[in-house]
Amino acid sequence: MEGIRLSIDFYRQENVQDVASQLLGKALFTSIGGEITGGMIVETEAYNGISDKASHAYGGRMTERNRVMYSEGGICYVYLCYGIHYLLNVVTGPMGVPQAVLIRGIEPIAGVDIMLKRRNLSRLQARVSAGPGVLAQAMGITSMFNGKDLKGNEIWIEDRGVSFVQSEIAVTTRIGVDYAKEDALLPWRYYIKGNDFVSRK
Repeated sequence: MEGIRLSIDFYRQENVQDVASQLLGKALFTSIGGEITGGMIVETEAYNGISDKASHAYGGRMTERNRVMYSEGGICYVYLCYGIHYLLNVVTGPMGVPQAVLIRGIEPIAGVDIMLKRRNLSRLQARVSAGPGVLAQAMGITSMFNGKDLKGNEIWIEDRGVSFVQSEIAVTTRIGVDYAKEDALLPWRYYIKGNDFVSRK
């Protein structure tokens, strides 16, 4: 089944929390060396730019690393976390507003054998792609994807007609942002209840 690639207007919505919740059920794909991998997005986190103490752009900070966050929505923001894991974020909102959605979990739907090989696993299980670092590894996402257009042929997101009612979506605090003090308590993490590929705290 093929889906419809998300429009640029989807990414340029002004409310990053809306985008984070609406991304649930959408399908993320990469194409690397002719190998396509993909999965349904089951967990996201919103980061609300300069007013969010958990955001890399809090207070209007701009560095070489986070510069792409200030671009118009519809591109990737990929950075290395703790020198180990690459994390994939979807840049959202208008130009100059550094909002982003972290993709935290996907349920594999395409190229599963490739994903298993990249993760050095022999069978499909949650740790293939439950968590932002391992999902990036499974999909071959590295710093080379930083700034890539989400409407291109290397990485994209599709609507495949999957949707969830509000009662199927959990809304909780974000993971690993204790440094953000009161902003660590914001309910800006969204995930599909009961899905095996949601990361664990």
